Amino acid sequence: MNFNQDIDIWIQFFKDNWVMLLIALVVLFLVIKIVKTVVKWLIVAVIIIGVVVYSGYTLDDLKDIGTKAIETVKQEVVSTMAGEVKDAKYTTNKDGSFTVTTKNLELTGMPGDRKVKVSFQGTPAIEMKIDDTIRNLIDQAKSNG
Repeated sequence: MNFNQDIDIWIQFFKDNWVMLLIALVVLFLVIKIVKTVVKWLIVAVIIIGVVVYSGYTLDDLKDIGTKAIETVKQEVVSTMAGEVKDAKYTTNKDGSFTVTTKNLELTGMPGDRKVKVSFQGTPAIEMKIDDTIRNLIDQAKSNG
């Protein structure tokens, strides 16, 4: 199953169950607004788990969908790196870390580490292993001055 099929499945689920989802959402907002204790979050968790169970998806299915989404983002980041390598800028930070910036990406890491944090178009950073593409981007950014 690819990512587009996953989206189609979710869209169909929302179309088929919009009333139940709307009721669950209203109940969630009421619980959050009225109940002021830890019990509130237990009720919220039960409602969310109930919606997930009702949807027919297992937690493994949801985990797989999340993993596929992350992999899609990582592929997009790598292809963006390849296209923006000539405009990359390398900066050494006061704490010894480095930052590489392009039009759509920001990589931060420590020299010698095997991973960097990558922000793509302002989204929160994801951690990626330094592979040949990332190493090439860092090296090119250094040589760009």
